[in-house]
Amino acid sequence: MKLRKFRAPVIGLTLGAAALAVPAVAVATKPGTNDKTFVYQVGLWGDLPYSAVQADPGVPNLIADMNSQQLAFSVHDGDLKAGNGPTSNPPSVTCDDALFENGLAYLNQLQAPAMFTPGDNDWTDCDRPSNGGFNSLERLDHERQLFFSTPYSAGQKPLLQEVQSTPSCLGYVSGPATGPTVTQPVPCVENRRWTFKNVTYVTLNVQGSCNNLCDTAPNADEEAARNAADIAWLHDTFAQAKSNGSAAVMIISQADPGFDLSDATRAPLRNPKTLAETDGAPDGFQSFLVAVRDETIAFGRPVAYVHGDSHYFRVDKPLLDASGKRLENFTRVETFGDNAANGLNDVHWVKALVDPQSRDVFAFQAQMVPANIVSH
Repeated sequence: MKLRKFRAPVIGLTLGAAALAVPAVAVATKPGTNDKTFVYQVGLWGDLPYSAVQADPGVPNLIADMNSQQLAFSVHDGDLKAGNGPTSNPPSVTCDDALFENGLAYLNQLQAPAMFTPGDNDWTDCDRPSNGGFNSLERLDHERQLFFSTPYSAGQKPLLQEVQSTPSCLGYVSGPATGPTVTQPVPCVENRRWTFKNVTYVTLNVQGSCNNLCDTAPNADEEAARNAADIAWLHDTFAQAKSNGSAAVMIISQADPGFDLSDATRAPLRNPKTLAETDGAPDGFQSFLVAVRDETIAFGRPVAYVHGDSHYFRVDKPLLDASGKRLENFTRVETFGDNAANGLNDVHWVKALVDPQSRDVFAFQAQMVPANIVSH
């Protein structure tokens, strides 16, 4: 997403600490406090690369920096390219097979397990003429086959994850250059879950471009099926986290769904109490956001929602309950991305410091990759 586009089989195994064999970096000395200690650290990034210079040397510099940090794992929250192809300024690439092969190669250069969730520039926007005019659902299915054909993550030390099998998303069967696309139900294999040292992590295929309800060729049937699957996986994740006694939950998806009326340039405007969109655009997020809010309240422990999409690094608490009270246990984290016109500017990542015994479990640090700093 570039600003607001509408405007211009479950594998039932969860890994514990021993499975990754990542040494604890620090240990909290006073449980229940927020002392500056952590048990392990996680790398968060996305919306990269958006240009040739970001692809090389930007992302390789970033990967080298993450590899130097003794991460337990990393997660890319979607968008392997800019929203438009060669006509972008600066130019990006199209949605051909090379895009995804290069993206997977990046992930496999990471020494720790490397997770990924699709972004709208990877599939919903691939039907734009500038991106090659692909069938967007066919591109998503290609991603499913390339990135998600096994229950393991990418990276040099793949991690076994739980994989959603029901309910179903829609998959591409065939379709002419013009006319209706033939679809069929398929597992939402891109939706994953894993628990590490008493914290539960989940990825959900939630997209910019109104969650596929706007832009070049919106697909309401596809959105309805995937949204239902996302919400079901979300509910199941919190049920498992409660059952396991998890200290916290981290949700990772691509879309910035908007949470309030604060910034129309970066996200949908919505009533913060009802979470209904107020700007007249198709609302592909309300039911999902209501489910996130309900689960956050019922869980009562820290919940982090990590996303990209609107290209503005921030850590804040934008979610209110239906009466207007801020949910203190909910934290939004947006990763760096875009700014391709400024070269390597914003080709950086976010470190999550995780201590399951601390009061807030998560702390977040911007990681400015030394080789990518251009503002001095």
